[in-house]
This record gives sequence, structure tokens and C-alpha cells, in this order.
Amino acid sequence: MSLSSATWSARTWGLLITLCVVLFLDGLDVSMIGVALPSIGAELDLSTSSLQWLISGYVLGYGGLLLVGGRTADLLGRRRVFLVALAVFAVASLLGGLVSSGPLLIATRFIKGLAAAFTAPTGLSIITTNFAEGPARNKALSIYTVFGAGGYSSGLLFGGLMTGVGWRWTFLLPVPIALIALVAAWALVPRDEPAEEGGHDLLGALTSGAAMLLLVYTVVSAPEAGWGSARTVLSFAGVAALFAAFITIERRIAHPLVRLGILRKATLVRASVVIVALAGSYFSWQFIVTLFLQDGLGWSPLHLALALLPIGLMVTTSAIFSDKLVDRVGTGPIIAVTTTVMAVGYLLFTLTLSTDPSYVGMVLPALVLIGIGWVGFPAINIQATSGIDDDEQGLAAGVLQTSMQVGAAIVLAITTAIITSGTAEATTPAAMLDGFRPGLAFATAASVFGAIAAIAGLVWERRSRPAPETADAGELELAGAA
Repeated sequence: MSLSSATWSARTWGLLITLCVVLFLDGLDVSMIGVALPSIGAELDLSTSSLQWLISGYVLGYGGLLLVGGRTADLLGRRRVFLVALAVFAVASLLGGLVSSGPLLIATRFIKGLAAAFTAPTGLSIITTNFAEGPARNKALSIYTVFGAGGYSSGLLFGGLMTGVGWRWTFLLPVPIALIALVAAWALVPRDEPAEEGGHDLLGALTSGAAMLLLVYTVVSAPEAGWGSARTVLSFAGVAALFAAFITIERRIAHPLVRLGILRKATLVRASVVIVALAGSYFSWQFIVTLFLQDGLGWSPLHLALALLPIGLMVTTSAIFSDKLVDRVGTGPIIAVTTTVMAVGYLLFTLTLSTDPSYVGMVLPALVLIGIGWVGFPAINIQATSGIDDDEQGLAAGVLQTSMQVGAAIVLAITTAIITSGTAEATTPAAMLDGFRPGLAFATAASVFGAIAAIAGLVWERRSRPAPETADAGELELAGAA
């Protein structure tokens, strides 16, 4: 039974914190490994392209199966799927810290990504089915999403600290945390019954999973293989064929893995479009900033992590008021304002970045504006899952998070392709900066697109809202929640 804000107990808080810790681990794992890449490459004698797959392997598993992961939780039971996936995550983390082979290390990253593809949407659907829609759910989702963003920000700091001890600790650190969370989840996650119908769409699962895996693999490997190469073109053709097969199956099968009608939910579609721009622009921006400030200007990983810390602090602080802000003004205005401010931050950074940047005068103001953009992240999650039936909350969460991961991978892949040609022969900070500027401009453009989409959605929402004299109170309340 869903809980209202007045019925929260110690057990309720324990459940929420447990789910938050697991999402924190997901974010931590994504960013922490990036700091350790040079040390891993030196010890295991891995090339730059091989090191890339320590990041891409995780994204491949994570983004490729998110949609299947969310729906599997609806069909087989959220508690069961969450516990199994979390256990796999812990084992893969342990193996990653012990192996001494590059291919095996990449394999453990892929397995961890697969596990996260099940824990992330399942954790979100556990929240949305155990907290009543409205203030209680808004508060829970605000706290939950802040932990995810905080994990990503903290990963930079922990990565710098752990790499100083030894790169293997970046893999081993999550193990005890995951085990503690597993025990807590076993005790606190409510038992639920699998869906009575719809659990036998094997072809839908295979085609959707294969399509997403191939799509992520193609966009990640395209910069190296060439966007116009035969391999890339054939891979995209394969993606199109798999998606066509998936849609055909879902239209004809009695109990589809994904009810395609859920994509008619305007709030879910708007949230998914905006989150692609939000995550894609930020990951691309941070990728470029990390390369330029460390390789070009000689900043240490810890120096870089501390410099970017204000964004993480702003996201964490937003947990105090984001749910109350949503209750007061709705998700649409928050998303429109925060994405617009974020785009201004990127534009400011792109136009003013130099080879001798002033942190207080140039970098920090841009970071503050970009951090404000992430304050709207909880509102995006709330908007995506509002008005969705309980038996499809996992599916809605999977759609949103798939959009985020796959969309971010595509935007980052394009950004990488843009900057690769411009920085291939750059040997000075000035030359590197010239090569990076087009990539920063593209990340800014992606953010501007997200802001335009958010504003357009807000305008459409207000135009389609029933007039006060013809709408009853329930309709007005529903419109405001969206």
C-alpha cells in the first residue's frame, strides 16, 4: 500500500535510504573509474582504446537493458529482481578488483552495467509503488534522485583518493557498501507478487535488448571506426531492423513486454526528451573539461574534483526544498527554468574559457548556473512517473532512464567525434582549447535544445489545460501535478 507523507516511519525511511544508497553506488561507479584510468592502463598495459571500454562497457550493459530491466521488475516482482541484481553488482565489483587481465576487467564492467540496468529502474518503481502520488512521492523521489547525482559527483572525489592508494580500490570500495545494502534490502523491501499475465514476451525482450545493446555499441565505437564506415552503417541498419521487429512483436502479442501506448503519455515523453539533453550535454561538457584541465592545464584529479564540487553540493542541497517546490508550482515551470539557466551556464563557460582561467571570476559562476540545471532533475523524474499505473511504474522508469543513458551516450559519442579531429595533433593548451571549443559548442546546443523542449512543453500544457470554470477540482489538481 502506498504511504502518505503522514505515515512515514523508521522502516519507511530505512527503505528509502537503502534504495538511495544503491542508486548512489550506480552514480559513484560511473564517475570513480574515470579518475583511475591512467593507473589501470599503466599496470595492465592497456591502450587508450581499450581503456575507453572500461567506461563504455558499463554504459553498454546499463543503457542497453534498462528498458528490459524495468519491465522485468513489473513482471517477476520488484523485490526479487532488486535483490538478485544487487548481489550480481557486488560480486562483479569484487571480481573487478581482483582480476589482472584487461578483457576480464572490461567484462566485469559490462556485468556491473547489466546489474545496474535492473537495480536502477526497479528501485525507482519500488518508490513509486510504495509512496502515494503527491507530496509523499515527490519528497521520496527528490531525495532519491539527489543521491544518484551526488554519487556521480562524489565519484570524482573518491576516485582521486582511492587511486592514490591503488586503482583496485576504486573497484573494491563499492563491495562492502553493496553487501550492507543487500542485507538491508532483504529486510526492508516489501514483498510483492509478480504480474499474473504478460510475463512470456521472450521475443520482445530479446529484440529490444539486442536493439539497445547494438545501438549503444554502435554510437560508442563509431568515432573510432568512422561514422561513414561500412561497419557503422551496417550496425545502424541492424538497429533499425531490430527495433522494427520489436515494434511488430509488441503490436501483435497478447501481453507485450512494453505497452507501446505508454509512449502516448505526454509527461513521460517530455521528461524523456529533456533528460536526454540534460545528461548528454553535462556528460559531454564534463568529459571535455576533464581532458582540458588535466591534460592541457595540468590540474590533478583531486584538484579537478574539488573544482567541480559546487555542482554536487547544489544538487545535494536541493533535496531540502525540491519536493516542496514541485508541490507549490508543479514540475513544468521548474524544468523550464532550470534547463534554461543551465544552457546559459554552458554558453558562459564556452565563451569565456581560456588557457589561464580564473576560477572565481569565470569557472565558478558557470558551475553555479550549471548546478541550478541539476536542481530540476527530481522534477523530471516526478513528471515522468506521474499518472502512471502501479503495474507500469517500472516500465515508465525504464523508459526515462533508458532515454538518459542511451541519449547521453549518443550525445557524448558525437561530441567525441567532433573534438577528436581537432585535438589529434594539439601539443599546446591553446591548440587543445581550439580543438575542444566545437565540442563545447555542441554540448551547449544540446542543452539549449532541452530548454526549448521544456519551454514548449510548458506552453502546450498550459494551453491544453481546461479553463477553471469548466474543470472540476480533480482535473485542475491533475493538470498542476503534470
